[in-house]
Amino acid sequence: MRKTYIGELEEVVLLTVAILQEGAYGVAITQYIDTQLERKLSISAVHATLHRLSEKGYVNSSMGGATSERGGRRKRYFKVTTAGSRVLNEIQDARSLLWSQVPPNILAT
Repeated sequence: MRKTYIGELEEVVLLTVAILQEGAYGVAITQYIDTQLERKLSISAVHATLHRLSEKGYVNSSMGGATSERGGRRKRYFKVTTAGSRVLNEIQDARSLLWSQVPPNILAT
C-alpha cells in the first residue's frame, strides 16, 4: 500500500480533531491548539489544513444545526476517518521507534 505522508501541521490538526471528537470544528480546533501548544494559528490556516486532510481521506465533515449566536450560520464538524486513524497510528509508531533509539546522553539537560 502506498503511504501518504502528512506534514507537522496536518498531524497536529488531525490529532486535535481526534481529541475533540464531536466538538471538532474550525474555531474549537484553533483554540485547542493555541491553549495546549501555545501556538497561534489563523482560522484560515486551520480550514486549509482540514481541506487537505479531507482531500487525503483522513477526515470527513458534516454540518451542524444553525445557532442564534452565530447569526443562523451552521458549524462544519470534522471527524477522523478510518484512514486518518491508521495514519495517526503509523506516525505514533514511527516516532516511538525513533525516540527509542536516541541515546540518553543526547537528551540530558
